[in-house]
Amino acid sequence: MKSALYLCLLLLGLHVQGHRETSHNNEQEEQKTVHSPGDHSQVESENLAHLKIAPSNAVFAFRFYKQITAEAGDKNVFFSPLSLSAAFAMLSLGARAATRHELHEGLAFNLTEIEEREVHEGFRHLLQLLNDPHRQAQLSMGNALFVDDRLKLLQKFVDDVTNFYDSEAISTNFQNTSEAKKKINDYIEMKTHGKFINLLKNLGSDTVMVLVNYIFFKGYWEQPFSSLLTTDDDFFVDAKKSVKVKMMHRSQAYNSYRDEKLSCWVVEIPYKGNVAALFVLPDEGAMKQVEDALLKETVSSWAKSLEKREIQLHLPKFSISGSYDVKNLLKKMGVMEVFSDQADLSGMTENTLLKVSKAIHKAVVDVNENGTEAAAVTVIEVIVTSLQFPPPPVISFNRPFLMLISDKTTQSILFMGKVVNPAASED
Repeated sequence: MKSALYLCLLLLGLHVQGHRETSHNNEQEEQKTVHSPGDHSQVESENLAHLKIAPSNAVFAFRFYKQITAEAGDKNVFFSPLSLSAAFAMLSLGARAATRHELHEGLAFNLTEIEEREVHEGFRHLLQLLNDPHRQAQLSMGNALFVDDRLKLLQKFVDDVTNFYDSEAISTNFQNTSEAKKKINDYIEMKTHGKFINLLKNLGSDTVMVLVNYIFFKGYWEQPFSSLLTTDDDFFVDAKKSVKVKMMHRSQAYNSYRDEKLSCWVVEIPYKGNVAALFVLPDEGAMKQVEDALLKETVSSWAKSLEKREIQLHLPKFSISGSYDVKNLLKKMGVMEVFSDQADLSGMTENTLLKVSKAIHKAVVDVNENGTEAAAVTVIEVIVTSLQFPPPPVISFNRPFLMLISDKTTQSILFMGKVVNPAASED
């Protein structure tokens, strides 16, 4: 059975700034700002903890998307905003002073509206919900810290990343860079079900820690497309260029909305397991207008405006990927100090000055029919709906479009992308 597959990975490399010892008089006070889950009892708000961070995560998602697209030009875009948010929120557990403040601001967390403790509890609960083994969707998200044998982490930091982010701390010999690289790559390959092999190409000689965040999703459409109806068709990359694609077809009642103000169609296609894909099709020439309006409020308005109606849907099969220098992108978004010699990551380790030297993000997506078991039913449905009068609207994703994959249980945007050329080779 075929499926839709989404996969993202984030790697953070931490390097030693120098060998000077540093003392932080307010370190004990700083460490008290975040409490382990067992330190307090707030059972009544526990089940809603993930909802407190959802708005900030959405704001960050759209900010980061706009930063990528400002540089991507006519390239496909695909990434996981949630992977980025979780990884850098975990990193903030070890940050202090201005470094921590910048990270929180960059992630769109306003600590006058939400306590730092609530941020980390929100991610803890979100991870629990996403990794629930009883879900119909195959969804897993996790973190790991590969730590140099010689680096002594503060126990408070180890406890917090374990309790809040379920992170593994894996002792690694970074003096042997080839051995360390293999250890990290083997872990990535295992956690991503073999999708990323030998992803990490090199390690700096002064690397002492690598943080890995992965998210893996394999979803099945609630109503699969029939491969019998998939045909060769044209996809118009721009006014002058078209490419041949495998276009899937289905006539069915979908949640959809025509936004006349922004000149676009919005179609929601549900997966089994309370996850849904939102496909946004701007009219010809309206992509920039839609992207400029791409905000948390806009998507929320679309979601409220969706109505179930019969449509003739044409959606291309595609497999695209994205690779991003997160360090470069976040610096342009104002997160600078953690990457500099002024970085204060003293909440991680006592006598070693650390900074983030590298942050890379890799994501892949594959969308297809998701099996052919319902082929006969699908064909019959097409015949029946084609007899309706007036005919249902035809929504053909035969030009550049946007996509968002959301987990409805946690109200989280798992993935975002823009398909400019579905026939383009992977990044």
